[in-house]
Amino acid sequence: MVSQGGSMSNWTCALGLDNRRRITTGSTRQLADAIRQGADLRIGTQFRHNEHIDITSDSDEMVNEVAEFAVTYLVDDRWTAGVMSLRQPVDLPTGFGPRPSMSYFLYNEDGGQAIARLHIDGVPADGEPGPSEPLEASDDMPKYHAQDGWDGETNAPSHNFVYDFESFSYFVCDRWQEVLAHDATGDVQSGSIEALAEAFSEGQALKVGVSGLCADLHEGDDAMAHELFVEIGSGYYYTTQSLFIAGSHPIVRVRPDVPMRYQSRGWDAGWLVLRTDGTVVYRRCDPYSLAFEDRTQSCSVRWFVA
Repeated sequence: MVSQGGSMSNWTCALGLDNRRRITTGSTRQLADAIRQGADLRIGTQFRHNEHIDITSDSDEMVNEVAEFAVTYLVDDRWTAGVMSLRQPVDLPTGFGPRPSMSYFLYNEDGGQAIARLHIDGVPADGEPGPSEPLEASDDMPKYHAQDGWDGETNAPSHNFVYDFESFSYFVCDRWQEVLAHDATGDVQSGSIEALAEAFSEGQALKVGVSGLCADLHEGDDAMAHELFVEIGSGYYYTTQSLFIAGSHPIVRVRPDVPMRYQSRGWDAGWLVLRTDGTVVYRRCDPYSLAFEDRTQSCSVRWFVA
């Protein structure tokens, strides 16, 4: 595994937790500093097969998992969380889980976990959003601790929980350089559009940090300050207007909070189109109906290149 202090791949362990979620390596501040700079996030965990995957199995083999969290959050400029935005359910060791769905696992910096499922197999779901019974652990699964459940009879069930993995390792790859920051009206705060366009024209990867994108998921007007980070899939530079436009990888929006949690009507998923004049268009998928709509807002954005 990658060790603290770096490797040829530039991945380092910014934070390590033990099975009681106590800090053993690095710090939460070190992790937040990396995410603030646009760093990529992968989280490694360890578990025994017959404690976590199949409690009827005779195999107590230790399994090491490292998963990509392609959407990252910095809440209140201090709290870090990540979401697996591309994952289908896996049935180890044979293949996929029984129902095609997006498995939006969410991990907080303190080891708190959650999952929201977006079922995409077309099976009708007529339930109403609201509290539901969480998935209860059996006596044979003492390391799983359910906290609450939501929307259990809908197309988008979710619950918050803790599983006592043997360890947690928050790996970061700090390969990104910020080249432009602008406010919600497009006024440049630092860097330049020209620097972004030059890096883009040389084939460099792009990433954005978008501020305030999830504020409407909060009830009232006092949503916590937050920044969502996601990589860019395609970009377009209008050379006469000096206007850069980009389409993002898939995102999962979650109500900003400390810690981050799934709740009924507190999350959704989709894609972004971002412009350097501050305009952000969100193609939102309603988790319950799978209906799409485009929403336009203005956001401060930081642009990174690698």
